[in-house]
Amino acid sequence: MWELVKAGGWLMLPLLLCSVFTLAISIERFLRLKRAGVVPKALQLQTGQPVQGVLQQLQQSENLQHSTLGRIFMAGAQNKHQSEQFARAQMEATASQEIGYLEKNINFLGTLSAVAPLLGLLGTVLGIIESFLMIDISSSNPTLMIPGISKALITTAAGMLIAVPALFAYRYFQRLVQEYVAELEQQATLFHAALFHKTQIVDEDIKKAG
Repeated sequence: MWELVKAGGWLMLPLLLCSVFTLAISIERFLRLKRAGVVPKALQLQTGQPVQGVLQQLQQSENLQHSTLGRIFMAGAQNKHQSEQFARAQMEATASQEIGYLEKNINFLGTLSAVAPLLGLLGTVLGIIESFLMIDISSSNPTLMIPGISKALITTAAGMLIAVPALFAYRYFQRLVQEYVAELEQQATLFHAALFHKTQIVDEDIKKAG
């Protein structure tokens, strides 16, 4: 393996860095984007479901509070005594921040999938140029072309081997985040409606009792 890296020339260094970044980001995003840490089942609301159970779950579990959906719910619950519009604004601000965390480094993964084959192509061009230069220097010995051709083939293969899994990972995580965002929006809407519907009912009961 090391011999192939050496034969590929100096362009193998940025290609190796691309492979390391691709692997590191893929592992980090895979761990970060687990469903239990984004939209835990214990916090998911159904249409018309009362919000008391979810609030109780949040109070009892720090893990739920640290989930993406939990932070959005907490932003609404902590401002339930404010106006409905203010609580909604706080939930939207928290959601925007959390979505930014979910999307972290995914675009960089897409950049790596585009840069790696270009680096491989650059290695191909440089290898071919090197081969033709060797022909000009010594036309009687065609074996001098072999190092340049080897460099061209190795860098091209390395670029493709990095780009293909990087592109798959980029598309997968991009799609996963889109699905999470749709679920978060739905759950936040249900939570906000249930939270303030309950508050309005309590207020009406107090007025009737008075």
